[in-house]
Amino acid sequence: MEADYAQRRIRMVDGQLRTTDVNNQALLAAMLTVPREEFLDKAKRNLAYIDEDVEVAPAQGGNPPRYLMEPSPFAKLVQLCDIAPSDFVLDIGCGTGYSAAVLSRLASSVIALETDSMLADLASENLTRLGFDNVAVVRGPLPEGYGAEAPYDAILVGGSVDQLPEALFAQLREGGRLVAVEGRGNAGKARLYSKWNGVVTGRSVFNTAIKPLPGFERAYTFQF
Repeated sequence: MEADYAQRRIRMVDGQLRTTDVNNQALLAAMLTVPREEFLDKAKRNLAYIDEDVEVAPAQGGNPPRYLMEPSPFAKLVQLCDIAPSDFVLDIGCGTGYSAAVLSRLASSVIALETDSMLADLASENLTRLGFDNVAVVRGPLPEGYGAEAPYDAILVGGSVDQLPEALFAQLREGGRLVAVEGRGNAGKARLYSKWNGVVTGRSVFNTAIKPLPGFERAYTFQF
């Protein structure tokens, strides 16, 4: 079965990533080696390499269900982060730990932030079991980031958001990058933010539809 999963990883990289302009060699190598199936329940491991999102936690407490992101948009967002081997990275909404595992193969170290206690425990267990020892899983509200270890060279927001709080931009190092998808469904746009001379600027790079993260909903007010 392990050999079968290895073949599926090759097909994922060749058929889903290279064909959608993912060409960062370090990233392709990471996604060829990180066992995506190990971050899913045994009953769902056959779905690990399909070109769709896979649910890892149901909706609860008014929050949306959580997903392992489809490989292509995930890889394109990570590529946009432009992570160097010396970088310190914050992974917001790490789910069961797969995103942090991939990032850990590109960066010096990773803080994996998760708000759901069940997912945080799973992520920590998965990453420890698989030997990803340059990742620390922490719990907390996703929109607040993790200021205790800031600043970061790169911040990846692992789901779509209505709006980004200033707290996240404040946690960027000078020259740092933040990548997030703003907008829901087909209105989603991958945006790259950079900080230079203390000023954060952003630009839209490509359209993509990914599942939302809890806590980033826009607060609507009545207009009179």
